Amino acid sequence: MRYLAFKNADHITGLGVKDTQGGYRGLLQHQPGYPGNLDTLVTLGADALEHAGHRLLKTGAPIDLAAIRYLPPLRRPSKIICVGLNYRAHTAEIGFEPQSYPAIFARFPSSLIGHQQPILRPRESMQLDYEGELVAVIGRGGRRIARAQALDHVVGYALFNDASLRDYQFKSPQWTMGKNFDATGAFGPELVSADELPPGCHGLRIQTRLNGQVMQSASTADMIVDIATLIETLSEVFTLQPGDLIVSGTPAGVGAGRTPPLWMQPGDVCEVEVEGLGILQNPIAQEGV
Repeated sequence: MRYLAFKNADHITGLGVKDTQGGYRGLLQHQPGYPGNLDTLVTLGADALEHAGHRLLKTGAPIDLAAIRYLPPLRRPSKIICVGLNYRAHTAEIGFEPQSYPAIFARFPSSLIGHQQPILRPRESMQLDYEGELVAVIGRGGRRIARAQALDHVVGYALFNDASLRDYQFKSPQWTMGKNFDATGAFGPELVSADELPPGCHGLRIQTRLNGQVMQSASTADMIVDIATLIETLSEVFTLQPGDLIVSGTPAGVGAGRTPPLWMQPGDVCEVEVEGLGILQNPIAQEGV
């Protein structure tokens, strides 16, 4: 199933699910039968999430996509775990050596925005770069999860634009500051249940377009560390919890790797697409304008 978190024109949050005709049906949080938001449902498990989807299909009203504001599918994840340098060609283009162990950094929920919401270029930097990525959403928590069982812990997948302020990213050996400006973590447009996609989303085309021009294009099969191995590696150190996001890395073609560098500008439109997951589209705007 494909789940959509949104606000209506009155700023009331709701949850929708895609129907067999390609439209969406949903309920608002104050309406009878509203099953809860995705943050809550994911913690209850895949069965509860699927049951909520069927309830929305049966009792929900049609959703006019032109009249809503998309929200990040989950807004309060306990952890947003990002993976750097996870495609060999991207590692090479920014001057790093291939890593034998994944480079891990964190994002914070305060950076998240939804589909069609503006990615903000902050006042402090002009070096706003795009990074199209696949997100795995944990549905069943655990510690020291074996690779063979790792994908059983994934409830679904979504898209992410890990928009980065490169000068801030490289002010120190730690990347956190350049990865956490407000309104730079585009996430969505849907949460797609894992059963609708190949195991681990392996072998899917991932592409990023800026103003319609292809900037990044690769296969998720090119990941150095796949989703199952990432779950095994991360859970060796800390407990993964339902709702945690694993943002799995970006392929080659980022603006920082070009000569001259290509930075996103106010008025641009950036799209991230992965086969079977739709398109995450966001305009670029200047903060404070």
